Amino acid sequence: MSRIAAAITVSALAPAVFLSSPAFATGEEPAAPAGPTAPTAPDQPASVQPPAEQPAAVQPPAEQPGDSQAEQDRKTILAIIADPMASEYMKEAGRKAIAAGPAAMRKFIETDQHVIRRDDYRVLITRLANDAGPALKDGIKQIMRSDATLEQLRHFYEVTQHELRDEDNQVDISRMVNGAGPNLKEGAKKALKGTPADRIEFLKTGQHHLRDQDNRIEIAQIIDGGGPELVKAGVAALNGTPADRAEFLKTGQHEARAKDKKAQEDKEKEKEKEKPTPTPTPTPTAPGTTPGSGSTPGNTAVTPQGGSGGHLATTGAGNTAWIAGGAGTALVAGAGVLLAARMRRAGSSR
Repeated sequence: MSRIAAAITVSALAPAVFLSSPAFATGEEPAAPAGPTAPTAPDQPASVQPPAEQPAAVQPPAEQPGDSQAEQDRKTILAIIADPMASEYMKEAGRKAIAAGPAAMRKFIETDQHVIRRDDYRVLITRLANDAGPALKDGIKQIMRSDATLEQLRHFYEVTQHELRDEDNQVDISRMVNGAGPNLKEGAKKALKGTPADRIEFLKTGQHHLRDQDNRIEIAQIIDGGGPELVKAGVAALNGTPADRAEFLKTGQHEARAKDKKAQEDKEKEKEKEKPTPTPTPTPTAPGTTPGSGSTPGNTAVTPQGGSGGHLATTGAGNTAWIAGGAGTALVAGAGVLLAARMRRAGSSR
């Protein structure tokens, strides 16, 4: 009965309490009750700092010793076979070692790779002889005949071969100076005083450019005053390539000279054919001789008649003969006069 009385009392008082609330008085609806708030953590004191290191739980777990060594060996082998200097044999042996497992990889790293690398260097050094000069060839023979170690072979390939090659380059450049043109001589002297790289560049490109300049000068001097064929071939070489100019100096100029010589000989032969046949000069005859009688001037002496003497020839070699004949006649006449005088004196004395 007490509970029923309490319920009746609450029911009677509820409207009065509701009408007297502020929300009802202003005409606003009551707001929906908010949900329960989550409990908040108590504030940390200002003096407490977060830990500097991560908890040990976030660190990766340590690997097993066996797995770590095998993985490291695999990476080492991959680096070895990726080297540009690695041969195909080295690459194949490395891949086989990786496939064979940890023991094979360890053996490849400790032993096999060094044996293979030594053989590779010997092959590389042998190939250097293809374009080597005398000094480098001699060095290659010496290193290949010796029981050189891997380090010695590597040093020869990376250092010694370049030193020996430079010696050969200096010898080649020095030989070019002999008989070279002015431009090539000047360039060769500069290269000899420069660095090994300067000498390599000179032999590779510089000597050809400078030699071609000298060839141009020499060709111009050759065709100056030359024959038609020589001039024609020389001009064509000057307008051509460096190879054309070198070929002209080697063989072309001689072929052109031969053509000019033959043309000159043919021209002289034609001139000889065009000359008129010369008329033979008549042979002079002595006075008193008949042409065609077979007598020759100077061989016939004419004896003067009655002491008056004969008419002597005055030309050619006959002068001497006529003079001699006249002198003989005079002597004969004088002897006759003397003989006649003696005969008259003898007759008168009788």
